[in-house]
Amino acid sequence: MSVPARELAIFGSAPAFASPLHVGRPNIGDREQFLVRVNDMLDRRWFSNDGPFVQEFERQVEAYLGVPHCVAVCNATVGLAIAVRAMELTGEVILPSYTFVSTAHVLQWQNIKPIFVDMNPVTHNVCPDQVRAAINERTSAIIGVHVWGRGCDTERLESIAQSHGIPVLYDSAHAFGCSHQGRMIGNFGKCEVFSFHATKFLNSFEGGAITTHDTKLAEKLRLMRNFGFAGYDRVIELGTNGKMTEVCAAMGITSLEAIDDLIEVNRRNYHHYVTEFAALQGVSVLEYSSRERNNYHYIVIEVDAHRCPLNRDELVAVLHAENVLARKYFWPGCHGMQPYASDPPDARHSLVQTDRVAAQVIVLPNGQSVNTVDISRVSEILRIAIQRAPDVRARLQANLG
Repeated sequence: MSVPARELAIFGSAPAFASPLHVGRPNIGDREQFLVRVNDMLDRRWFSNDGPFVQEFERQVEAYLGVPHCVAVCNATVGLAIAVRAMELTGEVILPSYTFVSTAHVLQWQNIKPIFVDMNPVTHNVCPDQVRAAINERTSAIIGVHVWGRGCDTERLESIAQSHGIPVLYDSAHAFGCSHQGRMIGNFGKCEVFSFHATKFLNSFEGGAITTHDTKLAEKLRLMRNFGFAGYDRVIELGTNGKMTEVCAAMGITSLEAIDDLIEVNRRNYHHYVTEFAALQGVSVLEYSSRERNNYHYIVIEVDAHRCPLNRDELVAVLHAENVLARKYFWPGCHGMQPYASDPPDARHSLVQTDRVAAQVIVLPNGQSVNTVDISRVSEILRIAIQRAPDVRARLQANLG
C-alpha cells in the first residue's frame, strides 16, 4: 500500500496501522488441541509438580534437539540462575554486554560479577578474542549468547575455556529450532538455557528449559528447580521453585506440534522483508545462513549512520507514529544499564562495537500476526521517511520542542 509523504503520521495524519503491530506478538498453534489438553489437565487436577504434560514436553524437546536431558523450568531467567548455581560458579563470569539484561542480572543476583566484553560486529555474537583477554584468576565461567538465534563461535569459546579449566554455558533464549555447524543448538557447552516466553516464536506462555549432556548436572538441576526435594519430605539440595506448570507445558507441546508452520511463516516474512528493504538507502537486513536451520524469528535491520539520511532513533519514531512498535535491541547494552552503569569503568574491556551496533539496530514485527502486505507497508513508510529526511527531522525536532 502506498503511503504518500503528506500522510505520514508524524505530519498529523492517522497511523498506517489502526492497531499496533508488535514485535514478539504471541504465536498460537492449534487452539482446539490446546483446549483439549487444558480440559484434560482440569479433569486430572494436576496443575504443577512435574505433571504428565511437563514430562511429555521435556521428552519432545529432547527428541527435537537430539539431546539426552531437558529440564523444563518456569522461565529462562530462573533456568539460567539454577544452572549458574548448580555449576557452583563464583567470582567473575565473562559474557557479552550485547544481550538481554537478565543474563547479567542472574549473575549479579548471586554475587557473581559480570565481566562484559565486546562483540563481533558482523555476527553480533561475543568476540572470542575479547573473552580470552578478559580471563583472570577470578573467572569461573564463560556465558555465550546465540544472538538472534545465530550460533556464536562455540568452537573457539570452548577451546579457550578448556585451556583455562573453566566451563562454558549458553544463553540460547533466541535459538530454539536453530543449528550451528549442522548441529542443533542445545547440544553445546556444559548446558544451554532456552526461553519459551510469550514473545518467542515457540512459546509456552511463560517458560524455559535447560538442556545438557551431563547426567549428573541434569539430576542436580531437577532437584534445584523443586526446592531440593528428592521424594516426599526429603530435601538433599539447596533449591528454589523453578517448576514449569502443566498449563504452560500444554501450550509448549501445542507450539511444538506447530513448529514447522511457525518457522515457515517467519521464513516467508523474512524473505519478504529482505526483498522490500533491498532499495532502502543505508538500511540493511541482517542475514540468516541458508546452510543452517533457523527460526527466522528476529527481523533485524541495521541503520548505517554514514549512509542513511535519518538515524536509528528517528526511524523508530517514524514507525511508532504509524503504530509499528519497532524495538531497539539491546540498547544501550547491559553496561549502560543499572546497576552496571554505576560500576567504575574497566579500561581493559573496550565495548566500542557494542556501543556502535546497539545504536543502529532496529527489530521489526514478525510472526503469525504479520503478513506480506504489512511488510510492504512498513517498507513504504521507511522509504518515504528517508526520501523526505529533512522534513521528517524538522518535524521530529519540533515535536520534541
